[in-house]
Amino acid sequence: MASRRINIWQSVDWITILLYLLMIFCGWVSIYAASYDFDNASIFDFAERSGKQLMWIGISVMAGLFIMIIDSSFYEKFAYFIYGGIILLLIVTIFVAPDVKGSRSWIVMGPVSLQPAEFAKFATSLAVAKLMSSYQFDFYKPRNYLQVAALIGLPFVLILAQKETGSALVFSALMIMLFREGMSPLILISGICSIIVFVFTLKFNEVIIGVTPMAETLVFTLIVLLEAILLYWYKKDEISARYILGGLTVLLAIPYLISTFFTPVNFMWFALAALILSTIYIGFLSLKIRSREYPFILILGIGLTFFMYSVEYVFDNILEPHQQIRIQVSLGLADDPRGAGYNVNQSKIAIGSGGLTGKGFLNGTQTKLKYVPEQDTDFIFCTVGEEQGFAGGVGVIVLFVALILRIFYKAEQQKQSFVRIYGYCVGSIFFFHLVINVGMVLGLVPVIGIPLPFFSYGGSSLLAFSILLFIFLRLELVRLEKF
Repeated sequence: MASRRINIWQSVDWITILLYLLMIFCGWVSIYAASYDFDNASIFDFAERSGKQLMWIGISVMAGLFIMIIDSSFYEKFAYFIYGGIILLLIVTIFVAPDVKGSRSWIVMGPVSLQPAEFAKFATSLAVAKLMSSYQFDFYKPRNYLQVAALIGLPFVLILAQKETGSALVFSALMIMLFREGMSPLILISGICSIIVFVFTLKFNEVIIGVTPMAETLVFTLIVLLEAILLYWYKKDEISARYILGGLTVLLAIPYLISTFFTPVNFMWFALAALILSTIYIGFLSLKIRSREYPFILILGIGLTFFMYSVEYVFDNILEPHQQIRIQVSLGLADDPRGAGYNVNQSKIAIGSGGLTGKGFLNGTQTKLKYVPEQDTDFIFCTVGEEQGFAGGVGVIVLFVALILRIFYKAEQQKQSFVRIYGYCVGSIFFFHLVINVGMVLGLVPVIGIPLPFFSYGGSSLLAFSILLFIFLRLELVRLEKF
């Protein structure tokens, strides 16, 4: 296939670049507002965080320009080398990084500190895109599944070893890309259901209504409903779904009638009976009908049951104490207004006080009096909410949604699978950061400490997100270089 030279600056996606420039400008101004010092009011003071961020903005823009002039084939040819280099850097970081707030994830080089975990995002995206775009790759081969899992899992484990749980969880966002590329939706559903089971088990673990333990009852019922839904939606097996739903209804109606007219009954045993019967029935279907979906639904039901019984052990013995209290506060199981819940409570107060249009630039009382810790990094969104109000917060979200949709749109236009896969990795990572960071600030998800791209203060994150985006902008031009 022949190639032709194009004018990069005439062909580049300027809409995405303008969104990027607008976001880093708004982020810079927000950092200035969050760290505003009455004694030193200059936004250009390099001794202040706004000045330091401006320096990193310049470095990031220069890095973006450099990325754009490199031949697009470089990123595919050297994807594994880039990935390997970052993996080595992650390993070194574990041993040489100083302890910063319980985390060993920063490499200090004089006045500059870098967080390799941020750069692992684009390196892993490149490596995964390289593997999945290879000629022999087939999602229906277990070996290929394991290879993709290894590429994603290795940086995940290394970053966990650095005590950076939030940065590690970002790699779960690549499930969106895997789903787009043909991964069975049952795997994505399994992940979502595991989260629901985890929450239900913790939330209702000590709740007993009458003589019925609610955690087990709810989870057993949920699994049976899930099995019926999957049979109907995924296999179009309406008859089997009706049998399971009918059996569940009857088995739950019996203890209800007994409890109403005679004596309290433990609903859990009847929900468990429904789960056992549905599992036996699906096992029979998997033997009778040769289809990979029936065994998977069977394994999913059994796996979620065992997972429910492991939740308490995982929570008590694997999670760190500060992670436990954050989850408990988020689920309403604990109230720690001066500890784990302090950040979120103050953030809610700041955002709520902003009202519809906000208090005005530099007029936020919560921000100026430093009530919100990390208000220019992980909690930067509360500064926007207080000073610009609901309208400003929605405006920031609209910018992110526009950028993410633009990336997905451009990715879908690609004929080369390498570029498409990498584009979906980029969009997925931005989506995860947006949802988790905003949800964290609003108290909807536990505080796990991940930045809001282009807004939160931090040179490593800004540079890494810029590299992540500009590599896609350069690769996106491949479709114009080939004919």
